[in-house]
Amino acid sequence: MYVITGGAGFIGSNVAAALDAAGKDIAIVDVLGKDDFKWRNVARRRLVDLVTPENCLAFVDANRSNIEGIVHMGAISMTTESDIDAIVANNIRPSIDLWRLCATQGIPFVYASSAATYGDGAIGFDDRCDEQYLARLRPLNAYGWSKHVFDRFALRSAQGDAPSPPHWVGLKFFNVYGPNEYHKGDQRSVAAKLHQQIRTQGRAHLFKSDNPDYADGAQLRDFVWVGDCVDATLWALDPKQSQPGLYNVGSGVARSFRDMAEIIFAELGLAPQIEFIDLPGNLAGKYQYYTCSSLDRLRAAGFTKPTTPLEEGLCLYLRNYLEQPDRHR
Repeated sequence: MYVITGGAGFIGSNVAAALDAAGKDIAIVDVLGKDDFKWRNVARRRLVDLVTPENCLAFVDANRSNIEGIVHMGAISMTTESDIDAIVANNIRPSIDLWRLCATQGIPFVYASSAATYGDGAIGFDDRCDEQYLARLRPLNAYGWSKHVFDRFALRSAQGDAPSPPHWVGLKFFNVYGPNEYHKGDQRSVAAKLHQQIRTQGRAHLFKSDNPDYADGAQLRDFVWVGDCVDATLWALDPKQSQPGLYNVGSGVARSFRDMAEIIFAELGLAPQIEFIDLPGNLAGKYQYYTCSSLDRLRAAGFTKPTTPLEEGLCLYLRNYLEQPDRHR
């Protein structure tokens, strides 16, 4: 059995779908809420159990002999979250507790980190397992900080004398897009939001640039198809294939928001209509103008699957999900 925290969320539910398709037993740890989104993310799954977060540790301890691995995706993922105590209680504390439980019970542990740990990218996007380098990173928001805190905790534990899981991998996901992200509201990917704008308003809204090095809509991101993230997670779960450490998971290519908008317009058979809007005040000083993953360490560690080009990924997303009556995987 595999336990997936945040298993009804975006990346977690896609990992659950892949493990289910492979015939694996899965237990999901999550809060489904009161709307019509998250339960639909797992409506097609065969579940061994559905566990609330507060019962996660007890469930793992009671079923430790049957658990092949834990995929820890659960967290507050809003980059604008301002309740720091909530960030600590939901992102940092459960991660440390699960790490320590996996260490004592001998359970492999794979967790979601984030490209948000790199801050503005001033010192690069290198997934080095190097405390001296990690100490120089300055995340731009509390979400990124929480992921960075745990990266440093994991590395210190693994490289020191503290108990560590028998196998562990932290995956630094870049800008992920794909099915089952609909519950995220304004935190959905740019792809999902652009599709909705184009279908409802006939135009796409992109941020103006207040950085002279970037034209309006020319801000660059490493957009990664969620299927690539799933492949990396399954690789990381297998101690025979992967090696412990921190790894970037992205496309390895920086593309502009304008590129994405124009690809979506083309896929829908429409002429591009783009309107540039002001950057929201709450993003002032916290906005990344460029992200791009280095995949050298991931490749050197043995992950060989090619990444999905943006054109191909957006085509998959629109044709198989966003343009379908049932958008869920």
